[in-house]
Amino acid sequence: MASLFSVLCRLLTIILKLDSMRYRPELKSEKEHKALFIFGDSLFDPGNNVYINTSREASTYWPYGETFFKHPTGRYSDGRVVPDFIATFAGLPMLPPYLQPGYHRFTDGANFASAGACVLSPDTFDISLRDQLGYFKDVVKSLNQELGNIKAKSVLNNAVYVFSIGGGDYATLVLHNPNITESYKKVFVKMVIGNLTNVLKEVYSLGGRKIAFQSAGPLGCAPHKRIDYDNCDENLSSLARQHNIALSAALEELEKELSGFRYSIFDYYHAVLDRIDNPFKYGFKVGKVACCGVGRLRESDCGEKYGRTFELCSNPLEYVWFDGDHPGEGANHQFAKLIWSGSPNFTWPYNVQQLFAY
Repeated sequence: MASLFSVLCRLLTIILKLDSMRYRPELKSEKEHKALFIFGDSLFDPGNNVYINTSREASTYWPYGETFFKHPTGRYSDGRVVPDFIATFAGLPMLPPYLQPGYHRFTDGANFASAGACVLSPDTFDISLRDQLGYFKDVVKSLNQELGNIKAKSVLNNAVYVFSIGGGDYATLVLHNPNITESYKKVFVKMVIGNLTNVLKEVYSLGGRKIAFQSAGPLGCAPHKRIDYDNCDENLSSLARQHNIALSAALEELEKELSGFRYSIFDYYHAVLDRIDNPFKYGFKVGKVACCGVGRLRESDCGEKYGRTFELCSNPLEYVWFDGDHPGEGANHQFAKLIWSGSPNFTWPYNVQQLFAY
């Protein structure tokens, strides 16, 4: 009887141990682990720009990075940018710049975004979206070699791909064509969306199934682009609106055309605009003036790179904008939360948390 009792006790101990192992957080998180791939421009750049330009970027000078990292990292912010927060929400480490030398764990994903990036290939040293697609193809090869084709395909199918790009195309267009006609605006938007759609189809062919977009913001309302304190550059903002309408239609078509394709769009345009017009509603004090820079709106020349005296606010978290073109860490955190778990009012038809769950 005693012997039977001891056997039962040992069996119970084994069952309890197996049960506890089954629910160990590290095993659960490993099972749910999914990668995050980032494509984009300076809004999403974690510092890739540092490794491509012959002259050092402004973002490698103080006061960029002062809030969170305590030193410049190549991010155009006082601290973290949107993909840093999304990675954290997803239980991943912050993704380093893809171009940063050293080992990269691509099963976590990769961040290819770089300041100055456009959908259309620029006549500069900036990295275009096509260049970023080329980097992604290299990552796919690396995953196939490391994991084998079947496991690599699983990583790529389950990963989420987040994009923020297009604003640079329209800013460049208006810079060189200030009197652009409405008819050419439509042609140009169609060209940008067409090139963007072709890239998405290639990402799909390589295994990408879950795509998320931060839409174009109110480009003419950034401090650097405003006509004056009270007026935005409508030329730019109207292009952004046209882009966003066309982007939504293109993604709907891809969902119909491509089996298993799911997408998310974050309405960055209205999220930014509401914070500019109603900063106190979101915990900010200043919506139209940047924290760092020169000029009435501190719209330009933030940072020691420019060798001139610039103004710097005492608390960047009180400002929507850190410099003339880029939101600060406080606003980036709010935008990342909307991308991650926002309601259909701002993020639809899925949010990124839902995409990770599929």
